[in-house]
Amino acid sequence: MKNYASRNLNTLLFIFSLLFIYGCVANKDTAVDRRFQNLTARYNYIYNSNVLLTEYNESLLQSYTDNYEKILPVYLDPEPQVNLVLTAGVANKQLDEVITKSQTIINEKSFSNYIDDAYMLLGKANYLKGNYFIAAEYFDYTAKTYSSDLKTFIMAMNWKARSQMQLNNMVLADKIIDTMLRACDELKKDIAEPLATAAQMRIYQKRNKEAILFLESAIERAEEKQLRIRWRFILAQLQEKEKNITDAYANFTKVEKSNAPFEMYFHANLNRIKLKALLSGEKLNKEQQLLALLKDDKNTDYTDQIYYQVGELLSAEGNFVKAAEYYNKSVQTSTRNQNQKALSYLRIADLNFKEFNDYIKAKRYYDSTVMILPKNFPDYDAIVKKANNLQYLTDRYTLIAKEDTAQAIAKLPAGEREAKVKAYLTPKVEVANTGGVINNQFLNDPDFPNQSLNTPKTAAGSTFYFSNNAAISAGFGDFKKRWGNRQLEDNWRQSVRSSAQETNSVLAGGNVATGITPANGTNNPTATDQTSLEKQFLDGLPTTPELLASSNQKIIDAYFEIASFYQQELGDKAEANKIYLELLKRYPENNHLVAMYYSLYLNYKGVDEAKSEEYKQLVLKKFPESNFAKTILDPSYSAKQSQLENIAINNYNTAFDTYAKKDYPNVVKQVNDNISAFPENDFAPQYAYLKAIAIGRTAKVDSLLTQFNLITTLYPNDKIITPLVRDHLKYIEANLEEFKQRPVALIDFDPNAPRFVSQANPAPVENKPLVTENATVKTAEPKVAKPVEEVKPADVNKPASIFSAAKSEEYYYVIDVADATLTLSSSRFGLGQFNRGNYPDNDLVHKLVELDNDQLIYVTSFIDLEDAKLYESSIVGQLKNIMKVPANLYKGFIISKENFEKLTDRQRINEYLEFLKDNYK
Repeated sequence: MKNYASRNLNTLLFIFSLLFIYGCVANKDTAVDRRFQNLTARYNYIYNSNVLLTEYNESLLQSYTDNYEKILPVYLDPEPQVNLVLTAGVANKQLDEVITKSQTIINEKSFSNYIDDAYMLLGKANYLKGNYFIAAEYFDYTAKTYSSDLKTFIMAMNWKARSQMQLNNMVLADKIIDTMLRACDELKKDIAEPLATAAQMRIYQKRNKEAILFLESAIERAEEKQLRIRWRFILAQLQEKEKNITDAYANFTKVEKSNAPFEMYFHANLNRIKLKALLSGEKLNKEQQLLALLKDDKNTDYTDQIYYQVGELLSAEGNFVKAAEYYNKSVQTSTRNQNQKALSYLRIADLNFKEFNDYIKAKRYYDSTVMILPKNFPDYDAIVKKANNLQYLTDRYTLIAKEDTAQAIAKLPAGEREAKVKAYLTPKVEVANTGGVINNQFLNDPDFPNQSLNTPKTAAGSTFYFSNNAAISAGFGDFKKRWGNRQLEDNWRQSVRSSAQETNSVLAGGNVATGITPANGTNNPTATDQTSLEKQFLDGLPTTPELLASSNQKIIDAYFEIASFYQQELGDKAEANKIYLELLKRYPENNHLVAMYYSLYLNYKGVDEAKSEEYKQLVLKKFPESNFAKTILDPSYSAKQSQLENIAINNYNTAFDTYAKKDYPNVVKQVNDNISAFPENDFAPQYAYLKAIAIGRTAKVDSLLTQFNLITTLYPNDKIITPLVRDHLKYIEANLEEFKQRPVALIDFDPNAPRFVSQANPAPVENKPLVTENATVKTAEPKVAKPVEEVKPADVNKPASIFSAAKSEEYYYVIDVADATLTLSSSRFGLGQFNRGNYPDNDLVHKLVELDNDQLIYVTSFIDLEDAKLYESSIVGQLKNIMKVPANLYKGFIISKENFEKLTDRQRINEYLEFLKDNYK
């Protein structure tokens, strides 16, 4: 009986066990099943998942490095590259486990009350893994499916907005935040994180005042203490930026006295010290207060940042030499914080470039900055551009310093000039212990009228080129290494001369180089001869009103090009504005006024509306007929103007074809009609030139001279036609009697007359591009050049290219026209005018090669990359006037002869352009 009872009990236990397992496995919508699923989902999955996320966030907090030079981000979101490194690590295992648990709830606990939590966990885990698009989809589904639950809806929208911000979809994120904030008005609790997200969006949008309001509300409602501390620090940063010093000081003080992480505590203390003097109005020794922090052993690891802050303080006070000393101390003591070391290098580079004018040293420090600065550092691209294009800016600052010094010497009595020039050109340089700043006894003489604005009051450095012994030595050394011993004369680049070049060219004109050319045209046997240098400099001094005006114009153009480069290439509007204002201060009336006013109007827009409006009104009142004024009044004016330009291009090509057919009377008629219809078109000088040479083919020299003189009067600042016409006038003046005897001014057999050829058909040549005969050529000064940057290592992950970055003995400048059907005669004619007018002594020629779908006009030849870069910088601003084809159809670039021979079709051209991006900055 006992055994029977035992067997029955075992059977019942087995049956109950089966029922229990069935109840666990089966997914039934019963009250018991729902309660059971809620229990297991909550404690087995949701709770454990939240613990895993908390552990992950704590590990992220330990490894995350904040950049205290910028406004801190509201949340500690991992960078995508960090996640790649951690793919096989513990952190991603934690996130993968969260995803697994969330999917289990969705698949096996479908009748529980935690499905919405599971989707939220799925979204958060994917977000933290960097899968922002997937995360956004999960949050979007949760918000739509559970919209009746206000709290769930708001949190889903909050994380969805954060995901879109990470994807850089700022417009969409802003709309999501607006919807979320309207819902928050109804909930009025548990909304600290959504408010902080809204603050982050306003920070991205540079709407700091709104961000401050959101953060203040978020801090009041936040339950997590560390989040409150972080947000308060960001709040103080924003308040300091908005000049609300009292509130900023109060909040930095609260962070310093809180349980903040030590680094945040340290920076809060630094900022508090900086603001204290401003608030008290007392002359506190902030330098001593900052250095006093070094006495605290807790701050040992932050010595580099303390020195950096002292450097910042001294730099703000204008004590640049001492600031440089502390920046150097920061570099020397920076052992683990690479960001800090890079920032110190950057400040030293900026000081050497902007204040000490030691461009060689500036280049080295910029290079050091780029080497150690992480690529995700804010403004990284701008710093790289500045480092790689330093030569472009350096050339123009050097020109300004040289012209300033020349003007200063020219103002001295004639008897004193020679002694001053001799003293300058004699390399007597003493180096003071001021961080590498070069001194010169005459530039430090208070009685010497040095007008250079680039020499800081606190630095003893000279901006005069010839007072820099290192620069002169480097220049002579590089010259000899590259060219050997060459005479100071025209065509000095060529070691082998033709017989024609041995005589003076009848069309020889002034060189466009920025150097000072002797007024008497005489040459001395050797370029390195000291006496020759002194005589050359003396002869080039701006001692007459004409020469002074020319010197001033060089300075004006250099300043304008520097400012334009900062604005358009580096995107540094603040620095561009500084240069524009410096130019306006020195030369209130100059030929770039309207462009400068318009640039200042745009740069201040959204930053300082009062100043923006001021410069807008200057454009409208002083230059009401300018394109800039018309663009302000009618934003669609530019598009309309482009349409008119296309009409003008077509009309010019028609007139040029008429000239090629020798229908000269009709050329004159068409030119007159077009100039009347488009009087301010950029092609007007070229129309006038076409008319002049058409008249020269049918009339005597007096008529031709009348037309040429009219061009120089009407278009004095033109960079394509006017230099060429001036050369023609010199030649005609030198041979006037011969011209007067001609029946017509320009005759076909005259070898010195300009020749104009239509596009020739190239004959096939195996394996090499085919070229047509030469055409005449010309050059111009750049508005804003894009210098080609130095060669950089190729990406090892990319397949090997057929093109090579190896140094070549011959380079071309190429204009690729992406349409094989266009006739390029008029464009080549314009290119010839440019080269002949601006590089009369360089023997530049241009040729044409036709491919299946492209035509390549290439200018040959440049003996090295540097020469090609100089040519590119001069022509790039004039291409729109030279090329008589739509702007979207052509592109200019530099290429070596070896690479040029590999351009066989459109695909190869595109491959080279990609190669150019990767290998030349």
